[in-house]
Amino acid sequence: MKLDLAPGCTLVLVLMTVAPSRTGAVPVPSPLGALPGARGCHMAQFKSLSPQELQAFKRAKDAFEESLLQKDWNCSSRLFPRTRDLRQLQVWERPVALEAELALTLNVLEATANSSPDHILDQPLHTLHHIHSKLQACVPAQPTAGPRPRGRLHHWLHRLQEAPTKESQDCLEASVMFNLFRLLTRDLKCVASGDQCV
Repeated sequence: MKLDLAPGCTLVLVLMTVAPSRTGAVPVPSPLGALPGARGCHMAQFKSLSPQELQAFKRAKDAFEESLLQKDWNCSSRLFPRTRDLRQLQVWERPVALEAELALTLNVLEATANSSPDHILDQPLHTLHHIHSKLQACVPAQPTAGPRPRGRLHHWLHRLQEAPTKESQDCLEASVMFNLFRLLTRDLKCVASGDQCV
């Protein structure tokens, strides 16, 4: 197959793919979603979930909303405010924030699943555990291994950390379920897109 490229473009293309750098290594662009300094961080696969996975989450959310009609609940605070947006964070901070959000979501949904006779949360929990296991490769193992959370990230992490002691189980469930699709379609996609999420 012949490409109609200007000679200069062809030369640049060859140099970019073949010429070794000063260290002798061939420069290869890092895969989408891989974060600098995070070994084995491969999140690009989560830019979009399959329709079957999203349908399983929708069934769980619909069932939860139906159960809300039978409960007398009143939650004043918003654990996940609409103004919260991972794009406001630096690229390295985003997986840290998402990991905390996902960990709380898993804890709450597992407690809900344990007290529920049906298995409607089985598939969503399986998917969330898989995402969480991949995401952990993108987060420093301990705070001393990388930059310390500060500013907006510190505030978000503190809020999520305190939620189980400040909120009732019903309010935690409501917050997590109503945030579920934002987590899956916006926050997860942003982390999976790396520095292309702007």
